[in-house]
Amino acid sequence: VDHHEGYARVVGPHMVEVNGKRYSAKHICIATGSRAVVLPIPGSDLPGVLTSDEALALPRRPNKIVIIGAGYIAVEFACFFHGYGSEVHLVFRGDAPLRGFDEDIRKHLHELLKARGIHVHAGENPSSIEKAGRGKLLFKSDKGTSLTVDNVMFATGRKPNSADLGLEEVGVKMDPKSGKILVDEYSKTNVDSIYAIGDVTDRMNLTPVALMEGMAVSKTLFGNQPTKPDHEGVPSAVFSQPPCGSCGLTEEQAAQRHGSVDVYISKFKPLKHTMPTGRGEQERVMMKLIVVSPGQNDAGRVVGAHMVGADAGEMMQGLGIAMKAGATKADFDATVGIHPTSAEEWCTMRTKTRTTTAADVAARSKL
Repeated sequence: VDHHEGYARVVGPHMVEVNGKRYSAKHICIATGSRAVVLPIPGSDLPGVLTSDEALALPRRPNKIVIIGAGYIAVEFACFFHGYGSEVHLVFRGDAPLRGFDEDIRKHLHELLKARGIHVHAGENPSSIEKAGRGKLLFKSDKGTSLTVDNVMFATGRKPNSADLGLEEVGVKMDPKSGKILVDEYSKTNVDSIYAIGDVTDRMNLTPVALMEGMAVSKTLFGNQPTKPDHEGVPSAVFSQPPCGSCGLTEEQAAQRHGSVDVYISKFKPLKHTMPTGRGEQERVMMKLIVVSPGQNDAGRVVGAHMVGADAGEMMQGLGIAMKAGATKADFDATVGIHPTSAEEWCTMRTKTRTTTAADVAARSKL
């Protein structure tokens, strides 16, 4: 493999230019990722205003910081700075963090963040940032919140890195609003020789998913084995404190897809925190299984698993394999748990919490 370091542009369907020198290839794959987005509010360009790019290279720990956003990057950094002793204010416009995740996960984590001592400002939008003297910043929201802090961090999403690559000139189609490169089910653009993978396509923005997409393109182009990347049932984790893990569909998605699902939920204090650690309420675990209801196609199949609690990511990787293999609730019930662990709870959730139908979801959406 030849490695060329520099700024690259696509100058033809089979040609890339790097630092003024041109290289030809039968195929080109764009994997330029994404970049952090900063909201265009007054003061967003002041010194001390950060994104995740700069947050890990600060010369000193902020005593007080505002983090704007509710996605996994915002939540992870809020817990990161809080863990190091910073006073953290997490500001977002929604009613709970982690939009797009299962609702029970969102609500449970929301309560644990507050129990941990993170100041959560739900339902607020940032309005301005001003200099406050002595290197401080004055943050203001549309709900009247006013905070003098050391840093303000934007974790308000990421934008595909597709600009200034010469793609427009070559004719590669991109979404005019987001800038994502449009690809087919094999990751091929509308230009036959050009493929794109990872965050720049804005499909499922996770590093292991980009690797999987790259492997699929490699098999398609060089292995004589046309392969579509499989974005179904991808396990993932949010490394908050405690962490969250998810695999498969949310309750609403599952009900809409399968017509009716049975939901099993367990909440408990981890065994080690039954001792007086002082952190029992901060570490409360929530586990949730979503199972296709009797009478539906694929009845009994586990189509969603969600968790907030220690080692959620580790457990979700194993559950992801089982779910990929088509595991049913009966398979979970027939598996002997390892005692004493939190993981054994996946094998002992016998009592159904509720049934949710597609009609229930439709009715909620009208409220």
